[in-house]
Amino acid sequence: MDMDAFFASVEQLDDPALRGRCLVVGGSHRGVVAAASYEARKYGIHSAMPIFQARLKCPHLVIVAPRRRRYAELSGRIMDILRTFSPLVEPISIDEAYVDISGCQRLHGTAHETGLAVKTRIREQTGLTSSVGIAPNKFLAKIASDFNKPDGLTIVTPEQMPLFIETLAIEKVPGVGAQTRQRLTGMGIQTLGQILQWPEQQLVRKLGKFGYRLMALAQGRDNTPVVCESEAKSVSSETTLEQDTADHAVLAVCLLAQSETVARQLRAQHLRARTITLKLKTTDFVQHTRSHSWPQPIQSSDTIYQATLRLLTAFALTQPIRLIGVGAGNLIPENMPVQQALFADEQVRHRQQWEQLDRALDAISERYGRGSVVRGTLAETGRNDKKQ
Repeated sequence: MDMDAFFASVEQLDDPALRGRCLVVGGSHRGVVAAASYEARKYGIHSAMPIFQARLKCPHLVIVAPRRRRYAELSGRIMDILRTFSPLVEPISIDEAYVDISGCQRLHGTAHETGLAVKTRIREQTGLTSSVGIAPNKFLAKIASDFNKPDGLTIVTPEQMPLFIETLAIEKVPGVGAQTRQRLTGMGIQTLGQILQWPEQQLVRKLGKFGYRLMALAQGRDNTPVVCESEAKSVSSETTLEQDTADHAVLAVCLLAQSETVARQLRAQHLRARTITLKLKTTDFVQHTRSHSWPQPIQSSDTIYQATLRLLTAFALTQPIRLIGVGAGNLIPENMPVQQALFADEQVRHRQQWEQLDRALDAISERYGRGSVVRGTLAETGRNDKKQ
């Protein structure tokens, strides 16, 4: 199940004046498109396109700032609807999920009837349309959901599967990016079915391990199960700056706000991180990352901030920065036992004190609203994330 232009559709749902208009959800004029309405897509506008390019394609474009809480609220309702059809639901993004309906025929009818019922219930309870793909495995169901958008329903039966694969454009296969597609085109491969004309070992020599995966998909084999719960692998926050800058003080303020956001996400999910990553994109759009890991997992906003600040200081800035971000990885549950140092040093005590302060601030925000207490530095610069 894949929602249709989810963020943009939510904005048009909540504001009738936006319906039928060329609309994108995104940040500043220097950001990228998070979602584009179908009216905007007619102008060639798509997700991840820079906002300034979208404006050039459609001068009367309407740009709406994202409302993450609203999207998360509706996403939760949609996932709950899916769970009324099967307990096996695997969300893969805020607006997309796999549902295993094997053995549900006696409850919900045929695959076609189940697909229609899913779409109808989502539309009745949220006012939004969705597209559903039904197939013998996850790989084909994912591709089928992209057919006949918006408001589509595509079913690939086991009998139809060989012909569907034979004519499926190779660029629609998950994992086939621009470079792989170019290499496959050079081999005369335009459809997934043409993979079967090549010996598997030759594919592996040319494409590496991905050759095994392509051969399996070309044979209709994908035994990946629907996994109900997936542990978070990382949390992050990033910002496209209003202006490219090499000003260390400006970048430090951004890191402070993002460190607090990441730390708050960790605490909300009862997680700690062993690795913190600084992400930078320079004015030439080249991305750089730097990471630091600890033997003891962390959750403190101050610890995350100090770590990213050191990584930024150590980074040799040769060009102004366009985008800056903070990520936390190697996550473990906060209650998981870990090996403690025999003697707690000053840094450990300092970190524990900050975690206590963070939790106190969380409690205040929970009671009085986000932004009721902010750091003085962020209040002075207007960078508190009250609206997030």
